[in-house]
Amino acid sequence: MQNTQHYGLMRRILFPFSGEEPLSPKQGTRVVLAWALLFPLIMSIVTLLIAILASFTPLKMLLFFAFTFLSGFCIFGILGLIVVIMSNRSARIRQAWRTTRGQQ
Repeated sequence: MQNTQHYGLMRRILFPFSGEEPLSPKQGTRVVLAWALLFPLIMSIVTLLIAILASFTPLKMLLFFAFTFLSGFCIFGILGLIVVIMSNRSARIRQAWRTTRGQQ
């Protein structure tokens, strides 16, 4: 029987890994893209709804949507990258600790 971990929906989307092993470049890219796309998309849709309720012109709505999405993409992409770097660093420290503890 395989021992699988069940995470909540947001955890499965944003970081579906245990953190025991360093992430591969493909896994790291998946995490960064999830962070860089999910949050900005939600923020942009909310901004678009507010712009619609405020009766802005279509051009102004498009500009607000684009600005919100692009700025969120940059900010949350960088945060996702920090999450991947820190997770990998933590996993490497944990592995080093286990090897030194196992050798004693």
